[in-house]
Amino acid sequence: MTTTGWFPPSWPDRIRALVDGRLAPVMPRRAATVLLLRDGVAGPEVHMLRRRASMAFGSGAYAYPGGGVDQRDEGEIRWAGPPIGEWARTLGATTPAEAQAALCAAVRETFEESGVLLAGPDARSVVADTTGEEWEADRQALVARELSFAEFLVRRELVLRSDLLRPWARWITPEFEERRYDTWFFLAALPEGQRTRDVSGEADRTVWLRAADAVEAYDRGELLMMPPTIATLRALVPYTAVADTLEASATRDLTPVLARTAVTGGEIVVSWPEHEEFTRRIPTAPAPQGAER
Repeated sequence: MTTTGWFPPSWPDRIRALVDGRLAPVMPRRAATVLLLRDGVAGPEVHMLRRRASMAFGSGAYAYPGGGVDQRDEGEIRWAGPPIGEWARTLGATTPAEAQAALCAAVRETFEESGVLLAGPDARSVVADTTGEEWEADRQALVARELSFAEFLVRRELVLRSDLLRPWARWITPEFEERRYDTWFFLAALPEGQRTRDVSGEADRTVWLRAADAVEAYDRGELLMMPPTIATLRALVPYTAVADTLEASATRDLTPVLARTAVTGGEIVVSWPEHEEFTRRIPTAPAPQGAER
């Protein structure tokens, strides 16, 4: 594997500072992201966006629609699907409100960044078309936080279709990172009649890729991805249909993945449990002329 750009040059010094007790980790912000899927000619495809080079977090990397929780997502919401308490147990959330906020963030951010809306007039239907000036005005109001997601659902007389989401993974940004997120990853099939649109102000490119193709491009060093993205993509590769992938989510381990650091033989070893490919070793002291291994 040749792709190493996901390991930022600022990390070695921050890792040393964390190990030495000179760095106090920031609290991670709760977040959610969605692997939006559709059946392609050669198998399931996932919707991805490339984050703009100007972005402070994950610039230039391919990712999925997603973002942080809005505190208003914990309030009263028009809801369909499994009860919020059941979702809290499934996700390992601290409270039902935390689980609700994660699901709201997943649906809201997917709409904000792709134009796809996992909501419908009732528990058995889903919006068929989200194009048009009025939809776009609402989407932009959500992006600007001028409109809460709950208010948006009331305005549109819709319910959030939580049953369209499937839990896939949970990752927490390493303690040595400047910006940290506690992120739930969900799967969702592209609703019939809807299509993705290149509307995210955070992305300079959007694509539909077969998971295996995206993984191979990453391994060749052609696509930059952060560890959670490539790890969740690799997990999609064995499945040959969207329905099979959604069904497989029932057996997924949602234990949060968090990097560990340990000092061994004059090196600091950084590892992600069950994901050996991301292991990195750095000297306990900076190498001459800033060289890092």
